[in-house]
Amino acid sequence: MTALPLECPATFSMSSQLKILFVTPECAPWVKTGGLGDVSSALPQALAALGHDVKLLMPAYPALQPLVARAGELAVRPARDRWPAARLLDAGRHRGVDLLLVDCPPLYDRPGGPYDDPQGDNALRFGLFCRLAAELCSDASPWPAWRPEVLHCNDWPTGLAPAYLRRVDASGVRSVMTLHNLAFQGVFPLHHAGDLQLPGEWLVPEGVEYWGQISFLKAGVHFADAITAVSPTYAVEIQQAEHGFGFDGILRSRAGRLCGILNGVDDTVWNPATDPHLAQPYDRSRLALKAANKAALQQRLGLRPDPQALLFGMVSRLTHQKGVDLVLEVLPWLLSQGAQLAVLGQGDAEFEQRLRASAAQSPGQVSATIGFDESLAHQIEAGADAYLMPSRFEPCGLNQMYSLAYGTLPVVRRTGGLADTVVDADAAPDQGTGFSFDEASGAALQATLQRAFEAFRSAGRWRALQERAMEQRFGWKERAQQYVDVYRELLAAQG
Repeated sequence: MTALPLECPATFSMSSQLKILFVTPECAPWVKTGGLGDVSSALPQALAALGHDVKLLMPAYPALQPLVARAGELAVRPARDRWPAARLLDAGRHRGVDLLLVDCPPLYDRPGGPYDDPQGDNALRFGLFCRLAAELCSDASPWPAWRPEVLHCNDWPTGLAPAYLRRVDASGVRSVMTLHNLAFQGVFPLHHAGDLQLPGEWLVPEGVEYWGQISFLKAGVHFADAITAVSPTYAVEIQQAEHGFGFDGILRSRAGRLCGILNGVDDTVWNPATDPHLAQPYDRSRLALKAANKAALQQRLGLRPDPQALLFGMVSRLTHQKGVDLVLEVLPWLLSQGAQLAVLGQGDAEFEQRLRASAAQSPGQVSATIGFDESLAHQIEAGADAYLMPSRFEPCGLNQMYSLAYGTLPVVRRTGGLADTVVDADAAPDQGTGFSFDEASGAALQATLQRAFEAFRSAGRWRALQERAMEQRFGWKERAQQYVDVYRELLAAQG
């Protein structure tokens, strides 16, 4: 295989249909804990829209039980060693993509989130998932009617699949491992090696062993034919100690097979002109109508009905990674400037409590909704003037792209996908689409917010920034084609 540069490979002219098995632990709308769920929904659809034969494989969690009840059985994998019996189900076609489910009630039909591990058996749960994914690529597949050419895996729960692919007769199948967030690595005690049928030669630092344990993600990074990160800047950052989470060395050693492909946005869902959640649809040519959404958001959240107040929105996991502590640090100053803040999210109990307290102390200026509400998320994107995303690291980020589409100017830390999508208004006056800063500190965030206030006071400048932001295009068609180019390079290189 020829080396993959950090830039994506040039577009190939081959037009034949590819067979792609897209393996993911979550997919919206059924199961979603973050951006991976959105990507796993949109990217396979975009690949299918390009004419490729895509099948999406995921575990049959409780949220999918209505589909399980109507699904057709394609194959049965008998109980083997520590793994219970499992069924491969055809859950039908959804927006051009065939949904395949791994039905194994002892492992997947349980309450809680997809990664909750009260029984301490996540290694077995996702080990079986990975093993079946690899077997579907083999000549001895339990479902021989369809065999993929590409095995596309996503994050640590799928990391063993490229490794298992080396243990089955799967000639002609190439694997891609996409890193959505390197902070989650699927690390388990070494004694699971026997349960997972990992050969002894893999249990070394050059294999799946990771500081005396097993890492699913390391297996994927080590054994995949190509590795993609979800933004070009993130692909560079994860090769450095600060953002590598201990994987920077192995990623540098595989740099020739690593490239960054920015995530896209599903513009059938995130489009202010057609968004059913909004009080008033609008677009770039009718930007004045956005004000109605600000008024509606202020009314819904009990904020002071003031069109002149600079209203900041934030829809986020409430964690240190997302810079919530930085927002709390500057919040007293922000409110002293007459600004308003609308927060939607959940996460660390300390941050939830502090945001609730701020809302109780300043009810006309701060709203904190703990939890998630899809409708409110859209309304914050449309109703806010600016969007806060001061992340310490952000592999790609989607909300800043939603904000750009809605003319809600992002205030971001210059990292990962945020650096790739937001152009600072002062650094590039003719190209700016938001405001960005480098140092992860309250002082740096406050200085950047001060610049946002200054721009907001100039209606003409703010309007120009909004229009330029709404001109940006982050659709999935181009991103999907970049993945196809990676697939084709892999397949061409094997002869």
